Amino acid sequence: MAFPDGGLITETNRQYYAGSQGFQAKVVGQTEFTFTFDTELYLGSWNPNESDYALNNFKLYTSENGIDFIEYTSEYSLLKNTITFATAIPQYSYVVVQLKALDGGDYGDRDAYGNTVEDNYGGYSYITLDDVINNFIVAYVGSGKLISDVKRTDVLFHAKRGLQEFSYDVLKSVKSQELTVPHNLSVILPQDYVNYVKISWIDRQGIKHPIYPTSLTIDPSSTPIQSNNGQPIQSSYDENIDGTSITEERWKSVNNGRLINLINGVGDFGGDGYGDGWNNGYDYGYYGRRYGLDPQYANYNGTFTINDREGKISFSSNLIDMLIVLEYISDGLAYELDSKIPKMAEEAMYAHILHSIISTRANQPEYLVQRLKKERSAKLRNAKIRLSNIKLEEFTQVMRGKSKWIKH
Repeated sequence: MAFPDGGLITETNRQYYAGSQGFQAKVVGQTEFTFTFDTELYLGSWNPNESDYALNNFKLYTSENGIDFIEYTSEYSLLKNTITFATAIPQYSYVVVQLKALDGGDYGDRDAYGNTVEDNYGGYSYITLDDVINNFIVAYVGSGKLISDVKRTDVLFHAKRGLQEFSYDVLKSVKSQELTVPHNLSVILPQDYVNYVKISWIDRQGIKHPIYPTSLTIDPSSTPIQSNNGQPIQSSYDENIDGTSITEERWKSVNNGRLINLINGVGDFGGDGYGDGWNNGYDYGYYGRRYGLDPQYANYNGTFTINDREGKISFSSNLIDMLIVLEYISDGLAYELDSKIPKMAEEAMYAHILHSIISTRANQPEYLVQRLKKERSAKLRNAKIRLSNIKLEEFTQVMRGKSKWIKH
């Protein structure tokens, strides 16, 4: 929590930039060392020979002289960023935690710098939901204030609802995942997925190529197995038994590049030498013959569908083994009170909570409810403008291209 009489930065430069913090054992028999990272330490196992060791987000080092450090691989435990050694550390020895790095770290590999993986890089621009709730109670609840008394659970509810609504059109709630399309042509939706923003495949130069959803096929939400007379078959629990989707299997077997040509009437794909686009009794070429190129299908980057039945994204066959980036929206509530809120929207969040609490209470003056509603709208609008991140120089650079003459 950010206290009025204290600074907001809680980590030292070494903790923030190098991802490390060290102590010297000043007393005989010392076994406990408490680290003050903003990043919460996580211990899977202290033993490098166990598979859970890979889950650790840090490495532990010790040194007798403060110069030569070796990884500590004997037993120790972790509780709330306090490490307790099973055996005491020799007096005047040094103990260092190094947050895990992609290529080592200041202590594990002295040739590797700046690759530390930390959750709090850039974290100063955010405030946690827990801090928002604590600050709101301090500033708005009490004797002589608009809210004389309120349960913390009520503030928590309205704060969560506010964060959820803000995440859809105000906050920087767009996340992205880099994935590879496997041979089954499906990737699992992220755990905190609400809706997709954009899906692209990445070429060898790292350039994005947009992939669009297709209306040519569908992923059925239910695939009940039928008897010979067409009735769905039930299990012993009286529920319909689902089978695999024949529609999805047929779509996955299609050569999608060839299909797009068929739809747009390009080339001879009927195999009869007449270029009529006939294939198995269906003249896909009518799209191109009668109406010209159909823009919704004029894309060779591939297609996708959202398979809600399986909780997956299904891709067309020409994207096998392709590197893709999924940009999606989360509601900001996936990680409870540690959810991050941009400080530029902090005041809007307080205004939302205040209005929500007052407006849901009985016998509140209507003029007060309306005043708080207007304040909430104004502060929400300010937050949108601030977070839009429009820079005049960048805008000017883009608009320079609008003044070019087009020669005929």
